Amino acid sequence: MNKELKEALDVLEKEKEISKETLFEAIENSLLTACKQHFGKADNVKVEIDRDTCDFLCYAEKEVVPTQDDVEDECLQIALEDAKQISHRAQVGDIIHVEIKSKEFGRIATQNAKNVILQKIREEERSVVYNQYFEKEKDVVTGVVQRYLGRNISINLGKADAILNESEQVKGEVFKPTERIKVYILEVKNTPKGPRILVSRTHPELVKRLFEEEVTEIRDGVVEIKSIAREAGSRTKIAVWSNNPNVDAVGACVGMNGSRVNAIVDELRGEKIDIVNWDENPGNLIQNALSPAKIVAVFADPDERTAKVVVPDYQLSLAIGKEGQNARLAARLTGYKIDIKSETQAKDAPGFRYEDYLDDGYDDEEEEIPMRQCVGCGEMKNKREMMRVLKTPEGPIVLDATGRKNGRGAYLCKSLDCLKKARKNRGLERSFQMSIPDEVYDSLEKEFGESETE
Repeated sequence: MNKELKEALDVLEKEKEISKETLFEAIENSLLTACKQHFGKADNVKVEIDRDTCDFLCYAEKEVVPTQDDVEDECLQIALEDAKQISHRAQVGDIIHVEIKSKEFGRIATQNAKNVILQKIREEERSVVYNQYFEKEKDVVTGVVQRYLGRNISINLGKADAILNESEQVKGEVFKPTERIKVYILEVKNTPKGPRILVSRTHPELVKRLFEEEVTEIRDGVVEIKSIAREAGSRTKIAVWSNNPNVDAVGACVGMNGSRVNAIVDELRGEKIDIVNWDENPGNLIQNALSPAKIVAVFADPDERTAKVVVPDYQLSLAIGKEGQNARLAARLTGYKIDIKSETQAKDAPGFRYEDYLDDGYDDEEEEIPMRQCVGCGEMKNKREMMRVLKTPEGPIVLDATGRKNGRGAYLCKSLDCLKKARKNRGLERSFQMSIPDEVYDSLEKEFGESETE
């Protein structure tokens, strides 16, 4: 048994994560290269390595000829007399295996064999590192700041270095050498010099991955991040949705006393994060996205992906935000082009008044009547065929048979069963973003029963 070779291969496999089979192939190729360097050709040379003991045998396949005078090429042929010394059964025309002693190789041939093995080890080491980080592409990793390369930053990720380009850095962030930071892997390229890894601190997915690490409910799939909009270094808005009616999506992300979201804010160096509830109803979603501003009314057009929003006069600057940031992030979060006006401005602006959307103004033959989704069964229907549940500005939740009253509304099919389904799946709670007492449901069921009787 070749103990030294076996121990060396074990160390390489453990430290460099290079498989033994790859190393065996490298040794075989190196011996073939040495034979070719030593003899001038190696077409008939074979190398066999025992994978268990690491003993190796290098031999040449030679044809047996009658006499030494018949030998035309010593690399391919052997005289019968010499062949008998190797095997007494040798006959003219046989192919016999002639062992090649690797110790007889010259210095140059030995050096070439060594270089072949080292080159293979380097290639495999680069390949292992590339595959390791390629699997982490589009994910978050922790790295150590090494040094500044001009305006770019070199970050050590463990087995490889990554580059944080100036365009992917958050404006105002300054890092010190040896500082540990989390980065988002944008791309991993395989180059002759090894993997080239590009990372980012500005990508919106960085925030998403940090929430997945910090919030167990997101990692388990109970809570989903439906949309995210970010202006790196300043503010991020995310819209979340719970697949379990007993789990509050926003509360899960915020954590006890804000512990979860604060951990992410600290990692992002104080970047503000707004977490809002996702809603399939675009009007409700836009209202949530514009928080913390209070909204009077939202008129959304799903086909044109536009929305007109009315806010109280004193809330206009808050809804728009500093340099338009709040409105800009809300537009990115929802995918709607949002136009915001105060109540005073909306009085004289077409499209910002409830009377512009009254049912009487629709011509069935020329203009399509808006569709609404039932919060009970989830079915989309013509809003004239549905019942509107209204949360009035004063607070009470009532039925709006006319569909024209001022306030925030949710729609139900004109069926008591759909109200019961909404009560079970908490559809109204999600729409109004509040808990609804049982007595309110009882009152609604009574009103529904009376409207069905009528």
